[in-house]
Amino acid sequence: MTYDAVLLLSFGGPEGPADVMPFLERVTRGRGIPKERLDEVARHYLARGGVSPLPAQCRALREALEGALASQGTPLPVYLGHRNGPPYVEDTLRAMREAGVRRALAVLTSAYSSYSGCRQYREDVARARAAVGEGAPEVEFVRAYFDHPGFVEALVDGVRVAHARLAPELRAEAHLVCTAHSIPLAMARSCDYEAQLHEVVRLVGDDAMPGHARTLSYQSRSGPPQVPWLEPDVSARLRELAAAGVRAVVVAPVGFVSDHMEVVQDLDEQAHATARELGLAYERSATPGTHPRFVAGLAELVGDRLGAGRPRRHLGTLAPLAEACPDGCCPAPARPEPPPAR
Repeated sequence: MTYDAVLLLSFGGPEGPADVMPFLERVTRGRGIPKERLDEVARHYLARGGVSPLPAQCRALREALEGALASQGTPLPVYLGHRNGPPYVEDTLRAMREAGVRRALAVLTSAYSSYSGCRQYREDVARARAAVGEGAPEVEFVRAYFDHPGFVEALVDGVRVAHARLAPELRAEAHLVCTAHSIPLAMARSCDYEAQLHEVVRLVGDDAMPGHARTLSYQSRSGPPQVPWLEPDVSARLRELAAAGVRAVVVAPVGFVSDHMEVVQDLDEQAHATARELGLAYERSATPGTHPRFVAGLAELVGDRLGAGRPRRHLGTLAPLAEACPDGCCPAPARPEPPPAR
């Protein structure tokens, strides 16, 4: 298979105070989120100058991926497009068309299968191609890569480093708390998100902290309180562990690719504050970001689709995913509640 370029697709985020409220309104359009909730989230951004870490992280990943593709002998230009902020997917596809790109392979900053983490990006691209019109590049997608060694090994490295930061007398008894973005139960039932997460928790725990207890919890839920989402919340999990006598935790955001706003706000601030209140020693591991193994893994996924001729790699006991998602995978729930701003 031949491609002219790679398209790195991500969520987007504000890059200045004036961007914050338009960004939040775009993200939550049609979801009935009260203005008071938007104002609360806006304050989190404004406290950091109105800048989300995500756009800069994606630019760094774009550059690193382009370099990794060249190093493995599959040089392709890498373009960046965001769902909810500039450069918007439509604008990126238009720029690609003007540069002569006719066929592109998309890589998502989401490792797992779900409507909001996979299918919704496909819908975004379809709408953008229709808006660009004649000559819009065709776009195909790499598979969900939760089980690719590059992703898992980067998570393992992050957990090992965080575990080593604990006081020596606490390391042997530390509990590994893995976190991922919560999604509505209706969305979870239509995909393999939970099963994939549990497999990654097992893989990371067995490698980075063998013999230690580990659990999966969720963070960053949003939407009406009457709509059930995946639980427990990470702070609730910390309370359970403290009540059971646990004295130290390593919190690993295995559901995320980079240290964007939700990781910083929900884990570095809120969950960490809960741990301090409970007297828990707390260390948070890094997300893959631009970890060399992660970047090389993404380049390898692209190489697999280019027919590089090497054995395809994946970890774990779940059945390997097809190289291309089948039509209709990860369908939207009846009333989709996509995750909030990153």
